Amino acid sequence: MICDNLDINELGHLTFSGFDTVDLVKKYGTPLYLLDENKIREKCHLYLETMHKYFGKDALPLYASKANCFKQMYKIVGEEHIGIDVVSLGELYTAHAAGFDLSKAFFHGNNKTDEDIYQAIKYNIGYFVVDNEEELLSLQEIAQKEQVVQKILIRITPGIDPHTYVEVATGNVDSKFGNAIATGQADKIVELALRQKNIRLVGLHCHVGSQVFTEDVHLKALRIMLDFVKHIKDKYNYETEKLNLGGGFGVRYVESDPLIDIESKIREIADEFHQVCHKLKIREPQILMEPGRSLIADSGLTLYSVGSVKKIIGYKNYVSVDGGMTDNPRYALYKSSYTCLCANKMRESNNFKCDLVGRCCESGDIIQKDILLPDSIRRNDLIAVCTTGAYNYSMSSNYNRLPKPPVVMLKDKQDYLVVKRESYQDLIRNDI
Repeated sequence: MICDNLDINELGHLTFSGFDTVDLVKKYGTPLYLLDENKIREKCHLYLETMHKYFGKDALPLYASKANCFKQMYKIVGEEHIGIDVVSLGELYTAHAAGFDLSKAFFHGNNKTDEDIYQAIKYNIGYFVVDNEEELLSLQEIAQKEQVVQKILIRITPGIDPHTYVEVATGNVDSKFGNAIATGQADKIVELALRQKNIRLVGLHCHVGSQVFTEDVHLKALRIMLDFVKHIKDKYNYETEKLNLGGGFGVRYVESDPLIDIESKIREIADEFHQVCHKLKIREPQILMEPGRSLIADSGLTLYSVGSVKKIIGYKNYVSVDGGMTDNPRYALYKSSYTCLCANKMRESNNFKCDLVGRCCESGDIIQKDILLPDSIRRNDLIAVCTTGAYNYSMSSNYNRLPKPPVVMLKDKQDYLVVKRESYQDLIRNDI
């Protein structure tokens, strides 16, 4: 199985986190998002303990909440004693509503509005991760009016090609995010920040991209960032207190994807960190990391009901389900790979080659091409799409006026609703 929380029971049904998926569909319907709370907590604990072990007790993982954001998720990560990063006022509002300790929140984004900045200061957010000079100067102005000194990190672009989807690469010199070292803009914004009276620069941030499997990408970024830490110490007499290395560890969606050992990866980065800091004779800053996908992706599973099986003789076959690009747009965006299973017929051979498609009036509404399902696949069978904990619910839409599915959390022997299924009344709630 692609994930260790998947199995097959005596009825030939797919189980997820010990629950019969067929029974869950009878209770909640389809489409249906499932999340394995035990695995989420296990990953939180893994990141926290591993970072403490190799970077020191002040190291802190931050859940990159854009991966999957709702109130219960913030409650879980808060209980696991890790921080968060948010990228919008909506995410910040949700975290606040969940009772999350916002002193451990870091506000990202390349285009924070004045309202975003004002409200975040009102919420007493811990840190802004400043993306550009305009934001920096606006933050200074608002912080001065509010009579606060706001702690910030500055987002730096190290100029690294992460060898991943172009759409999720963020570390290149020409990225829309951050300030490039190579162009001198990183140097300039650090100098500007140090001159502001209502801003306290506490550190630097970088993020090279998502779905990174290449061994040396994070090490290259680390070396570049530490060289920059040394540079601004020598030039401005500024000691970097915090260094945020971002996230991006790759996740296994299909059998051909490598399996990353998170502890080994963090240990490798930490070894390099200690060696380079010693070589450069700089004080070791507190290390932050931002796992999002790697923390929650394999905690998720999406279930659908088959609506039709269309065989175009001599050409191709389609299996259509009652969801699609509205609840999982990632194939349409990136041609992302997924493992797809017939949840109620797990003992049958998979010899029927087909495209798994959604119900939207859109030819690009595809979940996965050229998969194998049982020859007996038919209407009302159940399809499970694995590893959907990240960037599925959070990227969902109401295209074609389709309501969003519910999110059900599974913990031990209990299943409970954390996000209700949208109703048709919800769809017109803001219509006038």
